[in-house]
Amino acid sequence: MTKIKDIVQALERLAPLRYQESYDNAGLQTGDAEAAVTGVLVTLDCTEDVIDEAVAKGCNLVVAHHPVIFKGLKQLTGRNYVERTIIKAIQHHIAIYASHTNLDNVLHGVNTKIADKLALQNQRILVNKPQTLMQLVFFVPVENTEEVLQALHKAGAGNIGEYSNCSFAVEGTGKFKPSAQAKPTIGEAGKPEQVRENRVEVLFPAYLQGKVMAALQEAHPYEEVAHYLYNLENKNQEVGIGMLGELEEPLAEEAFLAYLKEKMQLKGLRYTTIGNKTVKRVAVCGGAGSFLIKDAIRQGADALVTGDVKYHEFFDAEGQLMIADIGHYESEVFTKEIFYATISKNFTNFAVLISEVNTNPVRYTF
Repeated sequence: MTKIKDIVQALERLAPLRYQESYDNAGLQTGDAEAAVTGVLVTLDCTEDVIDEAVAKGCNLVVAHHPVIFKGLKQLTGRNYVERTIIKAIQHHIAIYASHTNLDNVLHGVNTKIADKLALQNQRILVNKPQTLMQLVFFVPVENTEEVLQALHKAGAGNIGEYSNCSFAVEGTGKFKPSAQAKPTIGEAGKPEQVRENRVEVLFPAYLQGKVMAALQEAHPYEEVAHYLYNLENKNQEVGIGMLGELEEPLAEEAFLAYLKEKMQLKGLRYTTIGNKTVKRVAVCGGAGSFLIKDAIRQGADALVTGDVKYHEFFDAEGQLMIADIGHYESEVFTKEIFYATISKNFTNFAVLISEVNTNPVRYTF
């Protein structure tokens, strides 16, 4: 029996909550994590219509990109769509889960989906996040090294980009003298001892510190484990905002705009011109990404594809960059496909459905 908490765990392996921005409110917003799942409905936004759809289709879990509860709720009287949505979800025993800026900030999240839609090559994160990595250094008898490493790898340590089970070890001599109260694995209490040991180093995401340290203590043969922990300034190549990539062939400005409309299924867009330049290197950011304009220019992007660009922010392009504002909804609507693929891959004993409700509050006329 699959429980709601099992779905949550799968989604948070993809996009850990620790990677959400401080202002955000991702996570389980309503519902009982211990309840059995009858079906999952994935959506960009959770509205009253989406809850109605979930009820009609027998789904008791709605997974959305945008949190319906974003600011604090002091009452539930149905005075606005947020309160009405929450009331309806509770009445029908429907859980709501949101994966928001944490999904923006991971390698295989929102911005990778846009980059894939545009068939960008050589994809990499536009602005990597620092201070999300830690280094563990520990000392272990040579013969126990592999056993301890396997436990640490299982806990999530030792992954660097496309490489797993990464570590570094140097052999030396460890010396110690157990006290009279000690129960040493090697040697005797009160007598000096020396052992052939490895000094081992591994990296891991900072949010896994508790899990990694528990694995070290459980797998290590010593009563007292000698170790060091370091917070790293290294930029995490798998965590950050925006994506950068290249088109297979450069496109003239008008051709790129037509390509963008086709691939992102746009009715229209707003943009700045770049004169007679062609577009080859493209930066993308789902939602409101104008804060990345300078970073896109610095990294040599010919275009930035995003949404919610304000009038005066278009001037920041300085003729060096095409800014293509495709709309907030349009830049993130394919996030539903990420949720669908992740849940379907991990669970096969219930229905995962993509919402048919168009939650875009913006309408267009031409």
